[in-house]
Amino acid sequence: MDLRQLRYFVAVAEEGSLTVAAERRLNTAQPSLSRQIRDLEYEVGVPLLTRSVRGVELTEAGKVFLDHARLALMQAEAATEGARRAAQPSKQVFAIGFTTGQEVEWLPRATGLLRNELANIEIRVSSDHSATLLEELAHRRLDVAFVRSEPTPDIEFKVVAQEPLVAVLPSDHKLAQRETFDPKKLVGETYIGISKVPRVLRAIIAGYLDRCGIEITPAFEIDNYAMAISLVSSNRGVAILPASAKNFLPWSVVSLPLEGAPPTIDVTVGYHRANASPILKTFLSRIDGLNAA
Repeated sequence: MDLRQLRYFVAVAEEGSLTVAAERRLNTAQPSLSRQIRDLEYEVGVPLLTRSVRGVELTEAGKVFLDHARLALMQAEAATEGARRAAQPSKQVFAIGFTTGQEVEWLPRATGLLRNELANIEIRVSSDHSATLLEELAHRRLDVAFVRSEPTPDIEFKVVAQEPLVAVLPSDHKLAQRETFDPKKLVGETYIGISKVPRVLRAIIAGYLDRCGIEITPAFEIDNYAMAISLVSSNRGVAILPASAKNFLPWSVVSLPLEGAPPTIDVTVGYHRANASPILKTFLSRIDGLNAA
């Protein structure tokens, strides 16, 4: 008994006709197909089909045999595919994380650094809050991440750019049509502040407001952009966020440049210092090209 006989038998059973199976499914001559079925029945030791002028029908033994034949063919196909995959060299995985919103600008640049290696590696991409990405780096589940440089054990950072901060406010706000946002206008507004979790961002915004001579108590303090934007929309508030936040603003929220010289925050690439990945080594050796990729 061989796989060809099983395929022939399944085709005949499903078509209900030796002639139809031979011509439409198997591309073989009907006498040859009949001989294969007879040989199969001889080997099994019981009739599997009954022939009549209306075609062929399965015997009770044939019905049982059909289920097992289908399973055997599926297992043979799976075994073949598994062997082929095993024979192929496995691709190395390079996992990149982005603080939500930054992937729009930085993903094409990051993959551009590895354009010569793309055929031989698998790149996995994720986006999340910076604090979550730092945790993923610490547990070696990411190779690199575009994050805020919050001090984290065993994580090294390379600064790749400066990102300006912007004002985020409802699209129908009385100030939304202006070209820039005067930070002094925050007074009297529902101010959406930054919690102590993104410490670097919080410190930059606090320093900026202090230089502008503004004292304001936040109505809310949040630790991620999505929550800030939601509160801006639902509470008609105003927030100060990195410019990349504009990549996922809904229609009901807009961003405006801050007047004068806006504060900036470092865009940094973080990685675990013990990560010995050769792909990471290549990526870091080319990191100065991120702004030209």
